[in-house]
Amino acid sequence: MFHRRFTGLSTANPADERFPGTLQFCDSAIAGQGRRRVRLSWPAPSRKLEVKPMLRLSANLSWLFTEVPFLERFGEAARAGFRGVEFAFAYDVPERAIADRLAEHRLQCVLINAPPGDYAAGERGIAALPGREEEFVASFATALRYAAALGCPRIHVMAGLVPEVARRSESRATFISNLRHACEAARAQGVSVLIEALNPRDVPNYLFSTVSEAHAIREAVGAPNIKAQMDFYHTQVVEGDLATKAERWLPDIAHIQIAGTPGRHEPDIGEINYAWLLRRVEELGYGGWVGCEYRPLTTTAAGLSWRDRLVPLRPIA
Repeated sequence: MFHRRFTGLSTANPADERFPGTLQFCDSAIAGQGRRRVRLSWPAPSRKLEVKPMLRLSANLSWLFTEVPFLERFGEAARAGFRGVEFAFAYDVPERAIADRLAEHRLQCVLINAPPGDYAAGERGIAALPGREEEFVASFATALRYAAALGCPRIHVMAGLVPEVARRSESRATFISNLRHACEAARAQGVSVLIEALNPRDVPNYLFSTVSEAHAIREAVGAPNIKAQMDFYHTQVVEGDLATKAERWLPDIAHIQIAGTPGRHEPDIGEINYAWLLRRVEELGYGGWVGCEYRPLTTTAAGLSWRDRLVPLRPIA
């Protein structure tokens, strides 16, 4: 049996570096045969394991990289490692200019919002506002034109604010009717229409604020391309129980968004355990994008280290 230690994976001989996976020499003693030197081989180590995120992260350019003008944010997102981007409203920018930036930086546009009405005046969508149906039809046609130019497969339609409780039933019916029109118009283009529950602390008087209300509306619309957008930040503020809700509704969730709660900063700041939650979403089989829709605590770049800690990794085959 061996009675002296191995000399290690390499020796002082430069030629030995050509065999990094070889045990070079050792002394041996076999009963009755004296001492001799033998060369032992050891399997060469495999190549370094490459990994990639299990979930696809999308940078929301309405919230991230706002240190630079809108069109410059695409390059910033690409240099930060994102391959998908989304944004709320960019209808003041020609769609061709946005498409050029996507192509230049090899980015996918995964989500846009339909025009929200008069955002500066406080409107947050018009799809649920009775009497503005024609305006909605025209605005959604604009959204479809942008989606076609950008290769974007999802459009989020905002319902709007309904402060009068007595009008909520009428507004809900208007919303459902307008969504049916939107889904029919979007179907030929291969686009899904998304709706999202918004919390009343950030968006008071929005038509609906719970996940169950969003899915009740989705079911009432009844179109195959009507889907839900689940923002874990909004859901946590209103009702919590995020994993259970994600599991229940996953087949009808086409997009997820994340932010820390309560401050809506980076996902590693606050009460949501995203390391566990994102892993659970992956285990459930979610194959869509996860939008990073948060307000950086300082600068966008300074806060991106959360991705290394919270997003599960898997080997690249």
